[in-house]
Amino acid sequence: MQRMWFLLAAVGTALIAASTQTAHAEESAATTKKAADRPNVVLIISDDHGWTDYGFMGHRQVCTPHLDRLASQSLVFRRGHVPSSLCCPSLASIITGLYPHQHRVTCNDPPLPAGQERRNFQTSPAFREGREVMNRHLEAVPTLPRLLSERGYLSLQTGKWWQGDFRRGGFTHGMTQGQRHGDVGLEIGRKTMQPIFDFIRTAKEQNRPFLVWYAPMMPHDPHTPPDRLLAKYRPLTPSLHVARYWAMVEWFDETCGQLLDYLDQQQLAENTLLLYVADNGWIQNPEGPGPLRSKTTPYEAGLRTPILIRWPGRVTPRFTEELAISVDFAPTILAALGAPPTPEMQGINLLDEQAVKARSAIQGACYTHNAVDLNDPARNVLWRWTVRENWKLIVPANQAPQHELELYDVVADPSEQENLAARHPERVKSLSAELDRWWQPR
Repeated sequence: MQRMWFLLAAVGTALIAASTQTAHAEESAATTKKAADRPNVVLIISDDHGWTDYGFMGHRQVCTPHLDRLASQSLVFRRGHVPSSLCCPSLASIITGLYPHQHRVTCNDPPLPAGQERRNFQTSPAFREGREVMNRHLEAVPTLPRLLSERGYLSLQTGKWWQGDFRRGGFTHGMTQGQRHGDVGLEIGRKTMQPIFDFIRTAKEQNRPFLVWYAPMMPHDPHTPPDRLLAKYRPLTPSLHVARYWAMVEWFDETCGQLLDYLDQQQLAENTLLLYVADNGWIQNPEGPGPLRSKTTPYEAGLRTPILIRWPGRVTPRFTEELAISVDFAPTILAALGAPPTPEMQGINLLDEQAVKARSAIQGACYTHNAVDLNDPARNVLWRWTVRENWKLIVPANQAPQHELELYDVVADPSEQENLAARHPERVKSLSAELDRWWQPR
């Protein structure tokens, strides 16, 4: 009898163990499925970076091995754009999925009062009051951190951030405390990557999906690359300014490599949707520290950027000449989570091939550096622009320094040297009508 009891007990123990293993397996499978349904999201946003200045885009001097590797693993839109060629409105559009005239953050800074010296303006009460108006504009619309927080995500802000304390953008974690550009947040990349690594470790420990906003002030000036990189590029160009800029690009690439390597080490790459873009373009002036015909302009040199999307096992790596724009980021990310875009979002899901092929054109607008009116985007417009197929139309506004319509074949003439508007009046008319249907400032 006793022996029978031991046999029954052993069988019972085995059945319990088997049941427990099955339950654990089912729980593990459910957790894996849940994780796949909520991928981590990493945004890498370069700063003042020319669209040609990558190895994978064909530059012969600039070395970007880590971004080249990322491109080889990604869907690469070679003809990506941002809607505006100025940092603050461009970043606000990335995080909201809205055009600047929708979220109303159109400029870098508030209006400069009459008689106020520009050098003293940023420490004045008028500047602080103006920035507060801009911060409230962004608070009034949904942002990616807020939308993802509703779905259980943690989010981290690092680098460039203009809209006050990081929490005002909906981030759960962050570096910036509220100053113009990003104060402490600007240490990311140039000084350390540790805040990102610490945040990812926290998210893993809490078993929470995460969003990382990596927007270092790189290669943005000050162009202060490590001596080892400057020494590499100094013999390749007669311009010290160009050498410094090229070295900054490679330094930025190195930091991207550190982030990509960390995702690999933590075995997170497979379930991480990673998107790359530059906030606006840059052509380095060989005679001085500033740009030429790029940042703040309506030309491809200021607006064009490669857009990369990597999601291993979900996105097939390839290069495409289809049009893309950074307001597509939010709809793309939300679609990956199985969530709809907000009604105001005009972008598309870049992972929807049919939607990408069906797109006929992209549009945007460029604005004054300092606002004329913080509440009326129409008063700050310099140019509106649209690209359809190989044609680009630039329509000036009253604030523009010159008032000539410009039409370019940006495939044959990507540096926009030959204005073809006078030779193609019907094309100008049709593109102008399309631009007005998108947004007509009044």
